Amino acid sequence: MLRLERTYAAILFDMDGTLLDSRAVVERVLTNWAVANDIDPVALLAVSHGRRTIDTLRDFAKAGTDYEAEAARIEKAETDDVQGIVAIPGAVDLVNRLLPGRWAIVTSAGRDLAVRRLTAAGLPIPDVLVTAEDIEHGKPDPSGYLLAAERLGKPAENCLVFEDASAGIQAGLNAGSDVVAIGFASPDDAKHSCPIVADFRAIEFRLS
Repeated sequence: MLRLERTYAAILFDMDGTLLDSRAVVERVLTNWAVANDIDPVALLAVSHGRRTIDTLRDFAKAGTDYEAEAARIEKAETDDVQGIVAIPGAVDLVNRLLPGRWAIVTSAGRDLAVRRLTAAGLPIPDVLVTAEDIEHGKPDPSGYLLAAERLGKPAENCLVFEDASAGIQAGLNAGSDVVAIGFASPDDAKHSCPIVADFRAIEFRLS
């Protein structure tokens, strides 16, 4: 059990791999797209975790690709497919105990996709939901977490961030927040920069 000594003003969650496990959907959709575009799906999946779809496409798609249109098609396919999406152990109980103005989600997914996945996993939609449409630069840029803290009216340095991927962990640290990694659904082993727990049943923290 990890017990944090600090008292925090608010909690900021990543979504995929942190609050819910969407690996089955992501792997199905991105593998299909990669194969159709003559791209190595293993290489693409290895770097896609925790990043905006459009940022991954810029690294892999062929020259002349309409990145925004292609990313929209991929997100539409992911939005239509919720088979196998489940909440991370302890996540539903935790967020249901948090007051509305004390937590937010910062995700690299688009808003429609985020709402669809949260609903499929039985998780509530927070008052503050920062998605890919809200920011210009994706993780590891800290702007998503800084925006969430601002919308909650809390300093980012007084917030606790839960993440699972190296890009998101770095985004939280770059925002000045404490970060804890959730290891349940993440294939990412680059978590040396923060504490890691298996899921939300293995951590205790306090809110002011």
